[in-house]
Amino acid sequence: MPGTKEQQNGITEGVIWKQILLFFFPILIGTFFQQLYNTVDAIVVGQFAGKEALSSVGGSSAQIINFVVGFFTGLTSGCSVIISQYYGAKEEEGLHRALHTAYTFSLIGGIVLGIAGVIFAPEVLRLMNTPDELMATSLLYIRIYFAGLVFVFIYNMGSAVLRAIGDSKRPLYYLIACCLINIVLDLLLVWGFGLGVLGVAVATLMSQAVSAVLVTCTLMGHTPGMELRLREVRIYRGTLGMMLRIGLPSGIQSSMYSFSNILIQSSMNNFGVDTMAAWTAYGKIDCIFWMINGAFGIAISTFVGQNYGAGKWERIRKGVRVCLLMDLMVAIAISGIVMIFGAPLLGIFTPDADVIAIGTRFMAIISPTYFLFVFIEMFSGALRAEGHVAIPTAISICCICMFRMVWISWIVPNGTLEQIVWCYPLSWLFSAALMTVYYLYKQRRVLQRTANN
Repeated sequence: MPGTKEQQNGITEGVIWKQILLFFFPILIGTFFQQLYNTVDAIVVGQFAGKEALSSVGGSSAQIINFVVGFFTGLTSGCSVIISQYYGAKEEEGLHRALHTAYTFSLIGGIVLGIAGVIFAPEVLRLMNTPDELMATSLLYIRIYFAGLVFVFIYNMGSAVLRAIGDSKRPLYYLIACCLINIVLDLLLVWGFGLGVLGVAVATLMSQAVSAVLVTCTLMGHTPGMELRLREVRIYRGTLGMMLRIGLPSGIQSSMYSFSNILIQSSMNNFGVDTMAAWTAYGKIDCIFWMINGAFGIAISTFVGQNYGAGKWERIRKGVRVCLLMDLMVAIAISGIVMIFGAPLLGIFTPDADVIAIGTRFMAIISPTYFLFVFIEMFSGALRAEGHVAIPTAISICCICMFRMVWISWIVPNGTLEQIVWCYPLSWLFSAALMTVYYLYKQRRVLQRTANN
């Protein structure tokens, strides 16, 4: 059973590379299905409803959704760190408080932000220079999505809790089930009934509701060492404070990422529907790297968090080195695949030759530099799992988010597509350099402290 003592000891005592991969692959497969969940939406509407529908699902509306969901996902990192540390230290009461606080917070946050999203979506879409011909369908999609936002929050929080205790399998099973439901509903509502964007939105909402129910049932007495009791759902102020201390900077960082991407999306919107469709299609291909890199990030955070709770410093350092090397190898391989097969991959989403040509221009600049972000993901994940949040967050906000804002607003305010997208590799380069320096500094401090003891 996931979460048993043997699995916990595997993370804190087993062969490092093997334990990381055993934890990594279920996360990767789950992330794959999470991306497939969204990618199928894009493929179905792109092939059966046209590039306008593709732009509506993946353009401005997607950036707004990423802004809100990204902020909350950043907050869940605080929950993951606290729970993994409690679990590694075998503190059952702390684990109980953290679980109920996390669930209550996701429930309240999903309802409040969902209502806000439905109300303010038109104003935000207009601020992003969304073309008039896409306004109605983009607004329809985003309002239906936000109506079910509470389901997204509950599932993400529940999955984060399960992964924090070493259970990466059951979130995977739930994602697979809900992804299959989403695919069937997409084809039925879009291809079968011709509902276009409405069909995609309804399919997404219904499948997300199923995932929230499944993860809630799992936490209610089906997880050794933890039990969610709905009658005891409440926020423990002290526990929430600890979660926010770690998670809030990550949430702010994530929202700053999204805000900078919103600015970039706004600049893309000025180039018309073809560019928006190309950016959407490339974004789905780009997710191949991000889902693998993110899975490694979750794996190293859980690994470091549990070993930090157990006080195993040398194991932490070895684990980070092993995970960094594996992630770098994968990033370089993906860069080569995307560069070689870029046009055929774009053709999966749209048959439009102009859209494909624009998408290959994006690939030529961004794809070869994926390896830079590996350093950011690995070192920031390890540092946050140890409770070092402020500096990694400041590095990311300044070197990535603020840099992109300055680049778009001041350096190339009326630039070409190539000039606009260059902000991605440049921001990764600056952030990776500083994150590496800070990580090495903190590790040297730990070595000195352990030597003195």
